[in-house]
Amino acid sequence: MHLLRPSVIVLTLLCVLAPQLAFSLPGDREQAIHISADKALRDEKRGLMVYSGNVVLNQGSLHISADRITVFRIVEEGDKIVARGQPALVQQQPNPDEEVMRAHADIIEYYKDEDKLRLLSNAQIEQGGSIVKGETIEYFITQQLVKAISDQSQENSRVEVVIPANRLEKNED
Repeated sequence: MHLLRPSVIVLTLLCVLAPQLAFSLPGDREQAIHISADKALRDEKRGLMVYSGNVVLNQGSLHISADRITVFRIVEEGDKIVARGQPALVQQQPNPDEEVMRAHADIIEYYKDEDKLRLLSNAQIEQGGSIVKGETIEYFITQQLVKAISDQSQENSRVEVVIPANRLEKNED
């Protein structure tokens, strides 16, 4: 009998979860970004802004809280955003009729050009009772593709996926 490798099982489960982990109301990108922090530094030469101390970033339904947020301007404003915390938190309403997506990790990176969210170290994404946990989670927003990786340096580290029974029933239809 041929057994499936754990990575094949995880990828299959992630395919079930990916549509539920949609990200961003259509109008969020057109909203102004509001940031509050204890300190702010704008470095024009290096093309970055650093906010530190109890940082809160809001844009439409997007909410990020972290100890430190760095906004990189590579080509245009906000090409890359890095949030660090213990943990850094992000939440966003995908669509008006869907539940809020919540994620946390020690480091959260957003890449505008790739439309990718990368969660590093103690990463977790949750929406509607569905949960994906791993050392690293990459979410390709446009493609609705989630990739979770365990901590390869730890012998018993595993990716964990929780799919509520009611979600499994919906996917069978």
